[in-house]
Amino acid sequence: MLTLGEFRLHLINDATIYADPGGPFGLVPRALWGRYLQPDERGQLPMTTVNLLVEAHGKRIVIDTGHGHKYGEKYATQQRLERPQGDLLAGLARCGVRPEDVDLVICTHLHGDHAGGNTYYDESGALMPTFANAEYVVQRREYEDAMRPNERTAATYHRMNYEPLVHSGQMRLLDGDSELLTGITGVVTPGHTPAHMSVMLVSGGQHALFTCDMASYSIHFERLGWMTAFDVEPLVTLETKRRWQKWALEHDALLIFPHDPLRPVGRLTHGSDGRLALEAVESSYA
Repeated sequence: MLTLGEFRLHLINDATIYADPGGPFGLVPRALWGRYLQPDERGQLPMTTVNLLVEAHGKRIVIDTGHGHKYGEKYATQQRLERPQGDLLAGLARCGVRPEDVDLVICTHLHGDHAGGNTYYDESGALMPTFANAEYVVQRREYEDAMRPNERTAATYHRMNYEPLVHSGQMRLLDGDSELLTGITGVVTPGHTPAHMSVMLVSGGQHALFTCDMASYSIHFERLGWMTAFDVEPLVTLETKRRWQKWALEHDALLIFPHDPLRPVGRLTHGSDGRLALEAVESSYA
């Protein structure tokens, strides 16, 4: 558990998958990214799926919901999906939180590995909200893009993860930066998708940012020119990171990354050579 002023933050790894290096590192050559992370015997790189439980103001807030269980065995095999400690719900249970206890679900974006746990199929085959008593939120533009995917995005946008929630009124659509609770603000950080959202947390004069896929690995935040092949607007990602690098330095912010198996939490500093460097902060999963 991490503390931020009066907030308590719990990292939960919904699953680890394995990806071809061309996904997380795009045009960055192996001679460079190989200094940071080595592929396994199949030539693939691990990518965790970090969800965040925030306990604040007497409420329980979940940020992103992971892969869920609706995609089937073929998906799990293709992704080499592993859950040695269970899924998001198992992690919440270890924190003493039941699905019905969750008050707010913040969806940074609607890609399948971040929103798959929004809903589930019950025993009758009906699609149900995983968090029955929670309000869900996402950017309106993100929802509109997810409802009209193109050939590049169709494989990761699945209406079953969000359309029923909007139709039932359980998912609220946001228009730009939005303070959701005191000190908890969804901030638009475009690039990965045009309306991708990160979550800024402020309590007791301390600052944190759940970057989500603005920086999938911590090294992506450290190095402006490094971004994933999954970003639909990579040059926008670059400028977004430039702005938030400045913010992180000014506020000595705690940074939480969604897919990094080595440094899920860190702080941006100036290294001994004067270059920006990400220093790992000790953390553990719930």
